Amino acid sequence: MVRQRLVVFSGAGVSAESGLRTFRDSGGLWEEFPLEEVATPEAWARDPKRVLHFYDLRRAQVLAAQPNAAHEAIARLEQHFDLHIITQNIDDLHERAGSTRVLHLHGEVRKARSTADPTLVVPVNGPSLPWGASCPLGSQLRPHIVWFGEEVPLMAEAIRIVQRADILLVVGTSLQVYPAAGLVHATAPGCVTYVVDPGSVRVEGRAVTHVKRTASEGVPWLADRLVPGGISG
Repeated sequence: MVRQRLVVFSGAGVSAESGLRTFRDSGGLWEEFPLEEVATPEAWARDPKRVLHFYDLRRAQVLAAQPNAAHEAIARLEQHFDLHIITQNIDDLHERAGSTRVLHLHGEVRKARSTADPTLVVPVNGPSLPWGASCPLGSQLRPHIVWFGEEVPLMAEAIRIVQRADILLVVGTSLQVYPAAGLVHATAPGCVTYVVDPGSVRVEGRAVTHVKRTASEGVPWLADRLVPGGISG
């Protein structure tokens, strides 16, 4: 039997329930570090040590966090669907919950890449990526993050995945960050779209089913309804 293609598009609201704040939240790291000082190519050129320090702090938070019920429910759905995850999140909580096909649109904080060859990506072991850490080519490593003002290199691949979806599940994103938010408009006719978000969500030109719950409540609830007998059945 051919499995339905389920694409999950996840955003910061999923990770927030594991304690990872975003730059839009009050009290987060972004209040201490304005984004233009730590998350742009210009910031890297001006003060790379400050940028590295900021991502060391974020990496330490990720290492201390644990997947929540939303991550775990999504991972269990992989047993029942041809499932792909497209995420705006730079943490690895989807993978640690057991998901095997995760495309990170905005990069991965537990990886670094060469400043000489951007296709050369290496893991970061532990919380720190120090100044002076070099790639096999001898150049400084930078965080493997898509900074503000940079192109999103995996966008075309994400669009191809969404175009083939039978079901699209949008969770934990306000659909305000472009170009990623435009993915919801790449679905083919007949694709069923669900949005799990406790706030109001408006998707122009698309019929969606809005599950007005938090990610950790709404995703397990919806997953049990997508799978006959439930995701544990």
